[in-house]
Amino acid sequence: MRIAVVVNLLSVVVVAFALAMLAPLGVSLYLGDGALRAYHIAVLATAISGVTGYLATRGRPKELQPRDGFLFVFLVWTVLPAFGALPLLAHVPQMSFTDAYFESMSGLTATGATLLSGLDALPPSINFWRCLLQWLGGMGVIVLAVAVLPLLGVGGRQLLKAETPGPMKETQLTPRITETAKGLWMIYAGLTFACLLAYRWGGMDWLDAVMHAFTTLGLGGFSSHDASFAHWNSQALESVAVVFMLLAGVNFVTHFGAVHRRSLVPYRRDTEARHYLLLVVASVGLIAALLVAHGVYPDWALALRHAAFNVVSVATTTGFATVDYAAWPVFAPLWMLFIAAFATCSGSTGGGIKMMRALLMFRQAVRELERLVHPRAVMPVKLGGQVVEYRIIFAVLAYMLVYGVTVAAITLMLAATGLDLLTALSAAAACVNNVGPGLAEVGPTATYAELSDFQTWICTIAMMLGRLELLTVFVLLTPAFWRR
Repeated sequence: MRIAVVVNLLSVVVVAFALAMLAPLGVSLYLGDGALRAYHIAVLATAISGVTGYLATRGRPKELQPRDGFLFVFLVWTVLPAFGALPLLAHVPQMSFTDAYFESMSGLTATGATLLSGLDALPPSINFWRCLLQWLGGMGVIVLAVAVLPLLGVGGRQLLKAETPGPMKETQLTPRITETAKGLWMIYAGLTFACLLAYRWGGMDWLDAVMHAFTTLGLGGFSSHDASFAHWNSQALESVAVVFMLLAGVNFVTHFGAVHRRSLVPYRRDTEARHYLLLVVASVGLIAALLVAHGVYPDWALALRHAAFNVVSVATTTGFATVDYAAWPVFAPLWMLFIAAFATCSGSTGGGIKMMRALLMFRQAVRELERLVHPRAVMPVKLGGQVVEYRIIFAVLAYMLVYGVTVAAITLMLAATGLDLLTALSAAAACVNNVGPGLAEVGPTATYAELSDFQTWICTIAMMLGRLELLTVFVLLTPAFWRR
């Protein structure tokens, strides 16, 4: 592999990242919130690093080979959080690099796990930067890079296949990869703008509306208030959030098809979206009934309100909260964390293994049971009326094995460092699935601040693994990847 090619393209992304920092710099300048110096340092350091790397590798061939693409994606998702941490390091008192990198990684991976408290007292531009990180990470900075890199004579198909969530990565919106990336970002930006207006209509001020639109469509869950959505105690705002969280959990290819054709037919034909919505709606009803039965809330209306917001938030891997759902009957938070592992659709901004993989595994299991009865029958696995190729099923099986081993290994490592089993398991699941809050010591009303530096790094790596869907990272550890 030509490392210089990868570094050259990485440098372009770093420079673009420096330009993104101008947005919170402008907010700080406009509001005079006292954080301006932090952005001067961050923008200069990021821009100089990017320009230096680009000039040092200038003149190299710019077409990526498939293996170069995997390395490039990995480096982007490990290097950018370091630069994203600079404003936090420069302004937040006594924040270590470990904590700042964790916070930045949580932002770019749209996880929402945080070490910070006292968010209401932070300069607005710092909260704006945290939320902007989640918006950029929600769809993936790589998709944006794919739209830009062709202007430099760089092909992007390898990058999109490495970054785009879900097992059906070859699905295209348009014949050209650049148009594909632009189409995704247009839908993403359009939904974000609609969410912003809806939040403003619901009672948020403009700045809060922008920040929470970023983290809602990115399914990240960062907020500018320690109380998250409980800060407003508004059913109207909660309803807006539920609608847009559900939309962000649907495959953006489906959104693109609906807009392009000006029809709802793509939604009706999307098997994955139907099962996703059915699971979430059924879970809301189940949890609401449980809360009423246990007397947590006195009536159905209140139980349904809190169940709808918090179940949708966790199931879509967003992580907003209005109440301490960890105090609900134990089945409720455990069920919510369980469905967060697979509820959202492939090609959405959500985390987890995706509904597509869960459906394929379920149908493969049913097929094997039927084969026990009819061993000579030909029973292909179908999804959406189409036969699924065996290579996709085998890839999903491999992914599920790696996923299970990864969550178990991270749980055991956290438990070995002294965390209780519920905290360790929920932190591992929450980070790998990019949910954010877990249970017990890392529950919805707590933060990850109590973790040691070693535990924090384990969770940081877990977030990155989950965002890049495991195999994209683990392929770098195979000898075959580095062999000429």
